[in-house]
Amino acid sequence: MGYLIVTARSLLWMLASLVATLLMLGALMSPVWLVANPQSVRYDNETILYTPSVGVYTKCSKPIKFEKASCTAIAVRGLATESYVYPSVWKAATVFLITGIMIMSATVFMSLISCCVQSLFKKSIFTMSGVAQAFAGICFILGVMLHPMGWGATRVQKLCGRDASPFYPADCSLGLGLVLAAIGTILAFVSACLSVPAEKSTSSDTVQDQIYEGQTLICLA
Repeated sequence: MGYLIVTARSLLWMLASLVATLLMLGALMSPVWLVANPQSVRYDNETILYTPSVGVYTKCSKPIKFEKASCTAIAVRGLATESYVYPSVWKAATVFLITGIMIMSATVFMSLISCCVQSLFKKSIFTMSGVAQAFAGICFILGVMLHPMGWGATRVQKLCGRDASPFYPADCSLGLGLVLAAIGTILAFVSACLSVPAEKSTSSDTVQDQIYEGQTLICLA
C-alpha cells in the first residue's frame, strides 16, 4: 500500500530547492550583472534615456526607436560565438550555471517524489539530492566567479571604461543579476544541508508508528 509523507522540514527543503533554482535561472537570463551609467540617444528630436548593461548571456544596449533599451542575447551563435563578442570565460560561466540549474531542477523533482518514495536503487533520495545540490552549488560558485574574470574584455571596457579589468568594474556598478546569483548559490548549499533534517523527519519513529497503524497520509509539523 502506498503512503504519502509530508513534514515541515521536507516542505522547507523542497521550497528552498525550488527558490534556489528559480533564482539561478533568473540570474542566468538577467542582463544586469554589470550596469553602466545612464546614457541618452535622440530619435526624431526626442531624447531617450537608457541604461546599458551586460549579464552572462544577455545584454541591454542602445534602444531601437523609442524603446527604453534593446535587450538581446550576447551569443547569437551560442558557444560558437567569437570570443571577442562573447568572452571565453563567460562561455565557461554559462556552462557551469546551466549545469547547476539542471542539477537543481532534478533535485526539485526528487523532492516532490520524496513524499511518496524515500529511496531509489536502495539509496536515500534525500542523500543523493543533498550531494547533487552541493555539487550544483560548486558549479554556481565557478560560474559566478568566472564572470568577473571577463571584465577586462573589450566589450566590457567599452561599457565600463578602459580601466575595467578582471574583478574591477571601473565605471560600472554591480547589478541585480549578480545579487540573484549570489543568493541562489548560498541557497543551493542551504538546500543541501536541509536534506539531512528532511530525511530524518520522514523516517522518524512517529512516522513509522503511523505507517504501522495503516495511515496512508502522514502530515507532521
